Amino acid sequence: MSEKVTEEKGIEVWNNVLTAALKVPGTKVNRDTYLKKELEHFYSAETVDYVIKNGLENSKVDKKVLDKIAKAAITYHTTIATGLSFAAGLPGGWWMAATIPADLAQFYAQIIIVAQKLAYIYGWGDFSTNEVSDEYRNLITLFIGVMSGAQAAEEGVKVVAEIAAKQVAKKLPQMALAKSAIYNVVKKVATFIGIKMTKDSFAKGLSKAVPILGGVVSGTITVATFGPMSKRLQKYLSSLPIAKI
Repeated sequence: MSEKVTEEKGIEVWNNVLTAALKVPGTKVNRDTYLKKELEHFYSAETVDYVIKNGLENSKVDKKVLDKIAKAAITYHTTIATGLSFAAGLPGGWWMAATIPADLAQFYAQIIIVAQKLAYIYGWGDFSTNEVSDEYRNLITLFIGVMSGAQAAEEGVKVVAEIAAKQVAKKLPQMALAKSAIYNVVKKVATFIGIKMTKDSFAKGLSKAVPILGGVVSGTITVATFGPMSKRLQKYLSSLPIAKI
């Protein structure tokens, strides 16, 4: 890299990518609509309504069904992401530019969508508010941090999940995300993601994996990155107490 990426720059890079990804149409997922659509294939309207209103605890839902729905979501969005052109050989210093490459925004838009679906499948309340709030951005950052392998992100998600599980109204626990301790974790995770994205190995490692056609990595690369990232989040979310049946 022509410039060392500082912590501040790492946060800026991630915030720019996240902002660009959230502008992609259809990025937000409505919890109730999504759960109803998926669960009604397996359960009665009464059971579906119970889960939507009360969460998973004491419901008649089988975890195997949840895992099946989660797997289908991952496969579906991996297929979509594969159809998009995810640039491996991103131009040097792209993180210094004001405009985020469209391919990168599209890739992370799919990551954001699948992250929301996995959260809803495993007991989280709705956080698809009309406005893109700071709380929404923070929670998405934590989820993607888990997908990216950030240990701090797992700790942050666990804390928020514990508070979310206790709320009667199944909504995003804004107070939890507003607390300084969680906010500091979000900053740490944002730095981790941003710096990771700007490392030479991120682009060079991908470009060496498969032949490049017109500067775009083949679908094989997307499968090799998108799938494992999504499965890592699925495994973690399904292990939390909020996912208890």
